[in-house]
Amino acid sequence: MKRYVTVEPNVKIYVEDLNPEGNKTILFLHGWPGSHNLFEYQFNQLPKLGYRCIGIDTRGFGDSDRPYCGYDFDTLSDDVRCVVDALNLYDFTLAGHSNGGGIAVRYMSRHKGYGVSKLALFAAVAPSLIKRPNFPYGLDKEAVVQLIQGTYTDRPKMLRDFGDMFFYQHISEAFSDWFFQLGLQAAGWSTAAIVNTWLEEVLFSDLKAINVPTLIIHGIHDKIVLFELGEIQNQYIKNSKLIPFKYSGHGTFYDEREKFNEELVKFIEE
Repeated sequence: MKRYVTVEPNVKIYVEDLNPEGNKTILFLHGWPGSHNLFEYQFNQLPKLGYRCIGIDTRGFGDSDRPYCGYDFDTLSDDVRCVVDALNLYDFTLAGHSNGGGIAVRYMSRHKGYGVSKLALFAAVAPSLIKRPNFPYGLDKEAVVQLIQGTYTDRPKMLRDFGDMFFYQHISEAFSDWFFQLGLQAAGWSTAAIVNTWLEEVLFSDLKAINVPTLIIHGIHDKIVLFELGEIQNQYIKNSKLIPFKYSGHGTFYDEREKFNEELVKFIEE
């Protein structure tokens, strides 16, 4: 079921709500620069097992409105809260990949985990995607700045190059084209603004505020959100469990999709 949720005047967020009668609910937050469609291979299977699967398109991406502002983690987590309220969600699993993982982490602290019974993070951009003073982990700042420059000079090439880094397993040319089109669907300004958020914001205190059971899935070959960040998340979050995916890069949900679905279901049913 498709619907739009108004999160502020003149800004609507697109929501895909599959199997609303499902016994347990999973709210998925996608990574940059895609849309909820990145979770296609979860949406194909999990509703068959009785789950209600809800996918949000982050503002500026997919079928959501594309305002010029509002790409900080506070606003993005507020957008999620608007969806939670509009759909009257409670006792659900919040699942976030990459930038969606960062939004999920901020939601847990800013909104005190409202309605969330379990949290699942997949290659989340937390506590910091880049190296900082007293934090020698993650990417060099220059590598991230290049994404912004590429967005403003040749966004299609930037997206192609990013797609080449995304997966560890072989993907077909047709799949690569599909992934590329998801990125093109976003606005250029929102694509750059999210990357700028990675440069400006950190999530150290947010991780410490999480108090629900948390699953961390991270590919050991991830070239975008390095595996060491998953290990740090596991150290910061109480009652968390890290599962390394040995044959995955950044896109664990596709590189090892059967294992991914199995581990997510196992975690929810625990």
